[in-house]
Amino acid sequence: MEFEKPRRRFFSQSLSWAGLLGVAASSSAAAPPPSAPGFTSGLSQLFIQREGRRRRTSSTNPTGKNADRVNLEPGGTTVLADIKTAGCIRHIWLTTRNPEPDYLRRIVLRAYWDGEQQASIESPVGDFFGVGHARVSNYWSLPLNMITGGSVQAQSRAAMNCFFPMPFSRGARLTIQSDSKEATGVYFYVDYEEYESLPAYALRLHAQWRRQNPTPPSLAVTDHNIKSADVSELVNLDGKQNYVILEANGKGQYVGCNLSIDHINPITDFSWFGEGDDMIFIDGDTRPTLNGTGTEDYFCAAFGYPSGQVSTPYHGISLAGPTEGPDSYSGKWTMFRYHIEDPVQFQKSIRVTIEHGHANVHADDYSSVAYWYQAEPHEPFPALLPVEKRLPISDVDSLRQFWKTR
Repeated sequence: MEFEKPRRRFFSQSLSWAGLLGVAASSSAAAPPPSAPGFTSGLSQLFIQREGRRRRTSSTNPTGKNADRVNLEPGGTTVLADIKTAGCIRHIWLTTRNPEPDYLRRIVLRAYWDGEQQASIESPVGDFFGVGHARVSNYWSLPLNMITGGSVQAQSRAAMNCFFPMPFSRGARLTIQSDSKEATGVYFYVDYEEYESLPAYALRLHAQWRRQNPTPPSLAVTDHNIKSADVSELVNLDGKQNYVILEANGKGQYVGCNLSIDHINPITDFSWFGEGDDMIFIDGDTRPTLNGTGTEDYFCAAFGYPSGQVSTPYHGISLAGPTEGPDSYSGKWTMFRYHIEDPVQFQKSIRVTIEHGHANVHADDYSSVAYWYQAEPHEPFPALLPVEKRLPISDVDSLRQFWKTR
């Protein structure tokens, strides 16, 4: 039939776009087409030959003995990887051991691409891998996870994994720096692929930690005469006082965040810390380009967080406080949303924000890690907070402040 040739052409083109022409029915395509080195990925593409060479740096003991760690001294820096070729980091496994409370906020992970002087990744270790407040938790997502439990969890120890691809054209340098008063044992793998060259279109991964403690409230919520009905009437259309998760200039795509909240300032008759809308401003828009409907909604939940802790590939709650009883929604929480299937593109700039309570009514401890890809160069990050301003509020003080308002 006459439509057969156009139809074959369409399917041939479709398969080529998908990188699968080499397995098409056509006998003239005996081998897969050229593709970007190593950029095929995922279960459905495991049968396609990947270009490149697999490499690893690790803390393995060069003597062959069992002490497979690097000792990070107080105030010191350990280099996890110093790569001098084009390539892409595919996996980081890391675990640490330190007796000091809150040490996961004292240890900072940094990454530098292609000889840059300003880090493209800068975050306390625990937060980078998806759990805030210097805690560990047993949770998973597609790009990040932690594995822990029992007495190990009580000691803030966990296996931490990252699967965000991290490409580079001339080299990569990953470090861990300590602001701890105790020595830290660091165990790690950095698994990467080495290429002859990197395509010009490959963006670089960036990750940035921020904290605001406390967030400035729009009402004196310590006034017990203020009720949730009063708060619901407040209006915030421009997002100027929102908590800022990310501000970046250039061209790229935002791929998600984790957000940590210590809820110390509830409304008298409504202890839920949410109802704050996400507002994302793209390419200079003065009103939100993307406007959400509530904190739990952005993180793909509903009706507060009745599930407590929950893990899914793209969203979840990696650390949860109580959801029932008189102290419901008190304490320390971390939630995550990764835009793996729906990255937020920007051509000139992006500003990712969220209200701290409806119309920014809450004075809480907010911190976050934003993850995004962009073309270099990037603007220098705001200065990382000094260690004393990175440490979490104690659980006792957090609950005391919660009940003072509640």
